[in-house]
Amino acid sequence: MHTPTPRHQIRARHTDTTVTVYQAYAPRLGLPAARAGRFPADWKRGRMTWIKPSFLWAMYRCGWALKADQETVLAVEITREGFEWALRNACLSHYDRSVHADRDAWRRELAAAPARVQWDPERDLRLRPLEHRSLQLGLAGEASTRYADTWITAIDDVTPTARRVHDLVRRGDLAGARELLPRERPYPRVPGLLDRLAPAEAARH
Repeated sequence: MHTPTPRHQIRARHTDTTVTVYQAYAPRLGLPAARAGRFPADWKRGRMTWIKPSFLWAMYRCGWALKADQETVLAVEITREGFEWALRNACLSHYDRSVHADRDAWRRELAAAPARVQWDPERDLRLRPLEHRSLQLGLAGEASTRYADTWITAIDDVTPTARRVHDLVRRGDLAGARELLPRERPYPRVPGLLDRLAPAEAARH
């Protein structure tokens, strides 16, 4: 019997110590980052950066690496400790009356938080929206600095994979495309980790 995917669930490629997230950059930033295993000096730590555990949502965002300044897709492996720190210190990117006392309280929390979470419809191979959601994690300030300087364990250029999957999808070979996708599994449930980030889902468990 098929079990429906929970509406709010982190799905990612992960090990006991790391989790892989995706970002797309212009080649002038992405290629040096992949070569060095860290972001170059001109990567701006002061601005918000969004990391995505879902490969297909990243493909939706960058248009299979065809959008301007998003032609290089990076698989960034970071520590689970860092990933969970960001979640524990994150605020929802939108007001939720089941979480926040009022909109002003949410705005104050958002302004103070070094990370923010939003849940967007997951995508299928044709990049069509699905019923369940995919986590997007925005990092700023302290979180962005920790990400760039402490959490990263490896950076790989997966642009060739993105282009190969896209080519197979365009040719209608969805089975072949699916075989090339990263093996993303539900992230282990950590008590309290999503209580204020997916409260309706957390209340069911």
